[in-house]
Amino acid sequence: METASTITLAGFRLIIPELTIICVALMLLLLDLIVKKKGVIAAVGIAGTFVALYGTFKLYGISEPVTAFSDMFVLDGYGNFFKVIFYLNVILTICISLKYMTVEKASFGEYYALLLFATAGMMFMASAADLIVIYLGLELMALSTYILAGLMRKQLRSNEAALKYFFLGAFSSAFLLYGISLTYGLTGTTNLKEIAASLITLNLAENPIVFLGLIFLVVSFGFKIALVPFHMWAPDVYEGAPTSITAFMSVGPKAAGFAVMGRVLFDAFGGQQVQWNSILIPLAVITMAAGSIIALAQTNIKRMLAYSSIAHAGYMLLGIIAGTPGGLTSTVNYLMIYTFMNIGAFAIIIMLRREGFQGENLEDYMGLAKSHPLASALMLIFMFSLTGIPPTAGFVGKFYVFLEAINSGYVYLAVIAVIFSAISAFFYLRVVMYMYMKDPKQEVVLTTSYSMNFALAVTAVMVLLIGVFPSFLLNLVRVSILG
Repeated sequence: METASTITLAGFRLIIPELTIICVALMLLLLDLIVKKKGVIAAVGIAGTFVALYGTFKLYGISEPVTAFSDMFVLDGYGNFFKVIFYLNVILTICISLKYMTVEKASFGEYYALLLFATAGMMFMASAADLIVIYLGLELMALSTYILAGLMRKQLRSNEAALKYFFLGAFSSAFLLYGISLTYGLTGTTNLKEIAASLITLNLAENPIVFLGLIFLVVSFGFKIALVPFHMWAPDVYEGAPTSITAFMSVGPKAAGFAVMGRVLFDAFGGQQVQWNSILIPLAVITMAAGSIIALAQTNIKRMLAYSSIAHAGYMLLGIIAGTPGGLTSTVNYLMIYTFMNIGAFAIIIMLRREGFQGENLEDYMGLAKSHPLASALMLIFMFSLTGIPPTAGFVGKFYVFLEAINSGYVYLAVIAVIFSAISAFFYLRVVMYMYMKDPKQEVVLTTSYSMNFALAVTAVMVLLIGVFPSFLLNLVRVSILG
């Protein structure tokens, strides 16, 4: 017979990657007191993340989902794949942050610790099998990102970004807690699998309170992935936050939000697909529309990418709406691709940043191809990928999501998505036009480093590699999620 201590030890074995990230973050806080060079702190953070990545790969061999801590935490391929996305996000963010934080004269050691704390929160969200764990993971992630958004304490726009993100995030948490309370009140449990069983055994499938609880949960998740009309924080926060943090937030919290949404809707409310699709379908349409159309008017490239991120959330949502394992697979595949192309685009923006020059307006990119052809070529690759032009990874991501929507009978949604995707080509290709077809107004000096060059090389190669050989990533996602 297993003792309580044996069960506890087995449970802690399953959360070794999460514990590794948290311990490394705490170590970085101590290192900041004794190490003056922030590059050393960043290197330790990257090394610790690779250790956690190794731990996740060691746990990948588990063929069946394994639960721990009274079935509140689940280890499975779905959660593990999302953790790989989070690892890539934080490693690439640290790589593009080193030189940028020096230029901004904001080399805070806690910066790297907060990145890891936020990542740990995302990891708990991805493996949560209980609504309470989802809330705890979300708050750990959210509190860290609130601080990171306002890290530039002397900049008013950074302060504004942090305040807006914090207040709207508080509303989001309130919606989540209210949705949890309604669900618990009806079913008597917060465990996702038990919620699904209770809805059947207690004959609650048609209960209007279930639908109301679903609405509150979707609203909360919609905030994290910036669905319209819960997107109002994104443009201001993306513009006001440090650019490296904007890159981090554009991928990590969005991926965590989709991880939780997929887990909750498929595991707890799988029998209510008609109900949650009645919420998600209009949200997807208005999200694609607002993101694509409002981005047309933006001249600040960070705000443009904010609305771009909103539109991409609408595309990714089609895989959830499809309601099939294949649809979920296509969304996760899209998120991995989005990680590379979005962080790559923000890395180019960071390269233009120098003292007295933000490099965030479209005019700053005029004639860039004449003075910096390699950087312009990389930006062209990322803009083509965000547009969805083959043979880049962005085309692959959109293709499979649209295909799953069609296979599930949502042809009209796929048509709408294609239309707005075509509209979005205008503001992506406008950046390319400014770089290649305009004369420069002033000389642009790029700020670069070895770590920045590494991040750009990885993102560009992966965008092209996945675009030419899409099957290797898609098969990896399928094996992870479908087994």
